[in-house]
Amino acid sequence: IERMDVAFLHSSLDELHPADIAEVLNNVSMEEAKALYHLLEEEKAADVMMELEEDVREKFLSALSSKEIAEQVIENIETDDAADLLGELSEKKKAEVISHLEDPEHASDIVQLLTYKEDTAGALMATELVKVNVDWTVTRAVREMRRQGEEVDDVYTVYVIDDHEELLGSLSFKRLFFSASSMKTTIRELFEARELQNVTPDTEAEEVVKMMKKYDLVVLPVVNEGGRLLGRITIDD
Repeated sequence: IERMDVAFLHSSLDELHPADIAEVLNNVSMEEAKALYHLLEEEKAADVMMELEEDVREKFLSALSSKEIAEQVIENIETDDAADLLGELSEKKKAEVISHLEDPEHASDIVQLLTYKEDTAGALMATELVKVNVDWTVTRAVREMRRQGEEVDDVYTVYVIDDHEELLGSLSFKRLFFSASSMKTTIRELFEARELQNVTPDTEAEEVVKMMKKYDLVVLPVVNEGGRLLGRITIDD
């Protein structure tokens, strides 16, 4: 780091997990940390930002413009992490960052998450998930799953919804790929129609923890009072 051996640092950083890089940045001077941070490609840099100790992240964020935070960080992380990070900023800077977001849907989702009380399911959940309509064919479902999957870090479950976005159940990859008689088979013929364990946005975080532990869940869907799918909470959240 002292020599700023860029070739060595690039190859070393590429091999490290974001949490390990954050540990390095937490233990060097701020000047060195910034130099290392700027060597990272955007997606990894955004993940590292979320792993930093709060006081270090605060210094990083204060050194970045609202536009840089929007483009380099917020646009490269999931909505739940984005809402958490924005919650650490002043109201003025938060509004400025949101105004610089290019994807209006992403911005809208983040703004909605910011309205939920801290320590509730709504504040914990991410809106990124993979869902298919019950009346889609396998062909369309696979195409849409590929598109949606680009925005999701880990696909634990494929949710099945109706035209009103109401949660009907889940679809197993096994049934999708091995039980369909043709690519024109509909999801209705394949999915498991059963009520999934779920929570509403105002469910206390403590209750979410109890449910995930009791039922050994890695992901939990969040629905509104009418059963409309809003998001998901993963075990790492």
